[in-house]
Amino acid sequence: MTARTPRLSRLRRLTPGRGEDGAGRSGRRRGATPKVVALGGGQGLSASLAALRRITGDLTAVVTVADDGGSSGRLREELGVLPPGDLRKALAALCGDDDWGQTWARVIQHRFQSEGDLHGHAVGNLLIVALWEQLGDPVQALDLVGKLLGAQGRVLPMSAVPLELQALVRGHDPARPEDVDTVRGQATVALTPGEVLSVQVVPSDPPAVPEAVAAVLDADWVVLGPGSWFSSVIPHLLVPELLEALMETKARRVLSLNLAPQPGETEGFSPQRHLEVLARHAPKLALDVVLADEAAVPDRESLSDAAKRFGAAVELAPVARQDGSPKHDPELLAAAYDRIFRMHGRIGPWR
Repeated sequence: MTARTPRLSRLRRLTPGRGEDGAGRSGRRRGATPKVVALGGGQGLSASLAALRRITGDLTAVVTVADDGGSSGRLREELGVLPPGDLRKALAALCGDDDWGQTWARVIQHRFQSEGDLHGHAVGNLLIVALWEQLGDPVQALDLVGKLLGAQGRVLPMSAVPLELQALVRGHDPARPEDVDTVRGQATVALTPGEVLSVQVVPSDPPAVPEAVAAVLDADWVVLGPGSWFSSVIPHLLVPELLEALMETKARRVLSLNLAPQPGETEGFSPQRHLEVLARHAPKLALDVVLADEAAVPDRESLSDAAKRFGAAVELAPVARQDGSPKHDPELLAAAYDRIFRMHGRIGPWR
């Protein structure tokens, strides 16, 4: 056990347990939807949230805070705040399909086009940072933005401090293909040539947001991925309190794989290799289910063997859009998650 165990124990005592009246976690009675926590960042997390909000009314997104590019990077450098971009994308993904939700989703995603300092800034980034400065509490501010948007779920940062991502990359310099260099910054890591061997965050022991830890401990299901593997998925495993919560939670854990390797950081990766690098960063992490698109898995036996090292079963389902793009279809992904929750879940309070 680590030095952080007492804090996790205190958080667990604050989390209501299963009562003797047949109610589930947090006092929910049979018929309620499952409590789901989704971890990630960027477009991958947005895809997962757009699917999950269709099947559960109790959804929390825990979002990476290492982005240093674009509008987020400029605001982070100028104001010293958490990068708001991935948080904004998660909020937009949780907006409803009605006119209110879709209007606000477009507004917060809107980027200014100009010849001046506002060029490239997203409206939602400015709104989130303004509320952070007004309220002095990143969680309270995000909750308020979510209320304004009518978001169908909660969005939390994984850490209360902005993080720097660092990667060990073999062949980052094409002139030195066998040399291993340290590459700094999420935006750079995401597009780096060469082979990413491992990643770490600075500071190396960042504090987790307590509400994020509590959500993981109280969940019925935790969903990790899809997304940029080294810059959006694995960073959650580099926050010690969050990793410990992921290992200690009673929730079932599903890993959602990408539809295709990402140019740069996972170029040439097979589905099973994604699992192998995940295991290197969190060798004690257990999973229950690995979800993959059936058309993206050429070697099902190798993927099954890699999943077994986590104690997980593999579920293959058609989850990609029909236009041939490497993007998830929210309806198909929702159907896959729903089937997993029903087939692999314990006899839960939502059954």
